[in-house]
Parts: sequence; structure tokens; C-alpha cells
Amino acid sequence: MHEDVSTAERSRIQSRRAAASGWVGSTLEYYDFAIYGSAAALIFPQVFFPEGDPAIAVVSSLATYGVGYVARPLGAFILGTLGDRHGRRNVLVLAMLLMGISTFFVGLLPTYHQVGILAPILLVVLRLIQGFAVAGELSGASAMIVEHAPDGKRGFYASFSLQGTQVGSILGTAVFIPLSGLLSPEHFEAWGWRVPFLLSAIVVFAAIIIRIKVRESEIFIEQKKARQVQQQQTSVWRVFRENGGTVVRAVCMGFANVIGTTVVVFGTAYATQESYGIGMSASTYLWMPVVANIVAVILIPFFGKLSDRIGRRPLMIFGPLSAGLLSFAYLWAVSQKNVPLTVVLAVLMFGILYQMWNATFASFFQEMFPTRNRMTGFAISQNIALFLVAMLPSLFAFIVPPGSHSVPLVIGGITLLFSVISAGAAWLSKETFSVSTKALDIEQQSTEN
Repeated sequence: MHEDVSTAERSRIQSRRAAASGWVGSTLEYYDFAIYGSAAALIFPQVFFPEGDPAIAVVSSLATYGVGYVARPLGAFILGTLGDRHGRRNVLVLAMLLMGISTFFVGLLPTYHQVGILAPILLVVLRLIQGFAVAGELSGASAMIVEHAPDGKRGFYASFSLQGTQVGSILGTAVFIPLSGLLSPEHFEAWGWRVPFLLSAIVVFAAIIIRIKVRESEIFIEQKKARQVQQQQTSVWRVFRENGGTVVRAVCMGFANVIGTTVVVFGTAYATQESYGIGMSASTYLWMPVVANIVAVILIPFFGKLSDRIGRRPLMIFGPLSAGLLSFAYLWAVSQKNVPLTVVLAVLMFGILYQMWNATFASFFQEMFPTRNRMTGFAISQNIALFLVAMLPSLFAFIVPPGSHSVPLVIGGITLLFSVISAGAAWLSKETFSVSTKALDIEQQSTEN
């Protein structure tokens, strides 16, 4: 009896430790990733690209933001496979090292005025490394959490890794606020923007200390032993062969990320860059994502817990559809320079409705794949979707260039289309919330055979 109690207590400790590790790791890694997005919209057009046509500078800067997603499918293939073969923890430590180092070096880069075309080239290279590294973060963290979590609470526990991504986004945006407020525009452009990138040196040390304390889950260890006996290796080809339909549905569900792209990334450039002629204050678009993400941080565990009660699919369907419909009103509010309405709609779309999907997809995706392919399948699906969505800001700027009056209608329509695809894929997927982790493996095995 004492042994049973001790085992149960150890299991609870590991569940909480895995959730805490996922939360802190995601916070730190997404802080690194988020500060690039803010800088790409606010300062990089002036620092890393030649003077001349400001519209071209905006498109080029947003393209470097998207380049970070180009490397994510490759990172998903490699880091996902390594995680399924050798363990989630080791890959998470490696990903954090790569992210922290590359982000730190962005803060040291010379400007275009100092070294010419070499500056944007080096920026792209470091952004590629960032994208490669972050591809393994959420897939590894949420896999470890789901495999440690007790049945019936996987949605709640897995939501903490997503809560961490939002906290990281808050820090990544908020860190620019005092710098842009206290420094003159000249000093902020000269050196102030570099401070958030250089702070990433602290990130590496903190994350490694936390992550080395989490053990691999029992179900992963059992699957690894079984593969060794059968002399089988996880591979990307095997994931597509055994779970190809699941990958396609998960990629389509990942199109819900268009909400964040429209509200935060393209929305920032549309509202603040001189070439679009809107002229909203940059400080508004530093504070607005912070407010939306604070709301998200509060709601994510609630939505995760709700998905354990009513299922994953209802939240995965309603969230993207409703947010997609509101994109027309949001972009119209920006075009009318209506700051209060813009902020309210941004918080409603990104801070509330999108978070229904965001809080739920990690547990849903992890449950859709068997343990032996879990991290690879999740990483590939998530990062292919993010790669495709991340190309949209530059596409938006190309389709409706600065000076066009059709931004709300055209960009709102594209946003809604991607949201409908996401919701449709969730509707076509099987519900997983009420099935145990082991039973899911057995069910997926029988389905594949």
C-alpha cells in the first residue's frame, strides 16, 4: 500500500514538473521568437534594409520574419525524429541552446549602413536557426506533458505549455515598451532595440537547469524498448505512411494561426508603417498584444480544462470561425484609425476566441498520434502549417500594397478562408479527450493495421 502511494505521489510530482518545465521552457523560447516579430515590424525596416522605397523595406522586413518559419519544417523533421528516438528532454535542451545563441547574436549584428547587404543576409541566417530550434519546442514540451499527465486532465496540463508561449509573447513585446518610451527615437534605433536580444543569454542558462530535472515518461520508455526489440526506428517517412491523413488534418487545423498573423504581425505594419498612411502610434501596437496576451494567459488553463469536459473539437471549431469573421471589422477599425475599437476587437479575436483553439490544439494533436510517432507527427504538422501561415504577411502586403483601400475586405476574406479550413479539419477529426493514453495507442495501432 505504501509503495502504491509512493508511486502515485511520484507520478503527480513528475506531472507537475513536466507542466512547469513546459511552461518555463515555452515562455523563454517564445520570448526569443517574439521579440523578432516586434522588431521586424517596428525597427528592422529602418536598420537592416536600404533607404528608398519604404514599402519595399516593409515587405522585406516582414519576409525575414517569415523566413523563420521556412526552417521550421526541417527542424520538425530532425528534432521530432530525434525526440521520438532518443527522448523529449534531450531535444528540448538542444532546441533551447540553439534559440538562445542565435537570438543573442541578432543583438550584435551590424546595420545596413555599416556593412551593406551583409547585414540582412546575416539576419536571415540567424532567423533560420531560430526557426529550426523553435520547431522542437512545443512538440517536445507538450508530448512530455501529455505523456506524464493523468487521464482526464491532459487538456488542462498541456495548456500550460501554450500559456507559456503567450507569457513569452507578452515579455517579448513588453520589453520594447520602456525602451521605446524612455529612449529618443535616435537612441532606440541606434542601440535600444538590441537590449531584448542580448537578454537571451540569461534564457539559455535558466531553461537548461529546469529541463534536466524532468524524467522521460513511462509510456515513452516502454515504446522505446518495444521498438528496440522489434528493431524499428521512427522516421519521417513512417509518420507519413502510418499517419498521413492525420498529418493533413492537423496541418489544416494549424491554419487557425492566421488569426495571430492578421491581428499582430500584418496588423502592426498596416497600422504603424508610414507607407500605409494610417499613422497609429507604435506604442499602441506594443501595448495591444500585451493586453491581448494577458487575457490569453488567464483564459488558456480554463479552455484547456473545458476541453477535458466537453471535448477538443467544439473549441477547435468555434474559436477560429468566430475570430475569422471578426477580421473584417478589425481591419476596418484600423483603416478608420479607430484606436479604441481596434484594441477591443484585437483582444476579442486574439486574446479570447483564438485562445479556444490555441489552448486545445496541443493536447488534441498529441492525442491524434501514437507515442512512437508523437513528437515527429506533432512537430511536422504544426510547423508546416506555421510555415504556410507565416508567408501571409508578405503576401498580404503584396496583394494589397500600401495605398490600397481594399485591405479590410481582401485580407479579411483570406483570413476567414483559412479559418474555415481549420474548423472543417477539426470537424472531420475524431474526438480524443475521453480516451486514456494507452487506449489511444492501441486504437491507433488497430486503425493503422
